Amino acid sequence: MTRKPALLLAAVTVTAGTLAAGTEAAVAVEPPEHAIIVCQDATMYENYDFSIPGPVHPLRTLTYGNKVGHTRGVHPVYNGWASIQDFGPNDWGYVRYECLGGWGSW
Repeated sequence: MTRKPALLLAAVTVTAGTLAAGTEAAVAVEPPEHAIIVCQDATMYENYDFSIPGPVHPLRTLTYGNKVGHTRGVHPVYNGWASIQDFGPNDWGYVRYECLGGWGSW
C-alpha cells in the first residue's frame, strides 16, 4: 500500500468515527391522541402568550366534529387552553380544553 491510499483510508476512518460518535439517537415524538371538537364552535388560536396570559392570533373557527389531536398529559394546557393539532390543514394551535372530547373515536 502506498502512502496516499493509507492516508486517505485513515482520514475516512477518523471522519466516520467522529460522525458516528457525534450523532444522537432519534427521539420518538408522542403522536397526538385522536379527538373531536365537542363544542358547537371553538376558535383556534395560533399561539399562547404568557404575558397576557391567553391565546393570540385567531386562525379559524372549528365546529362540532372537526378531527383534532391532543395527547392528554403530554401536550400543554395553559389556563384551560389546550395545544392541539388540526388534522384538516395539519397545523397546530390552541382551543379551550373543554371543547375536546370523543377521545379515540376515529
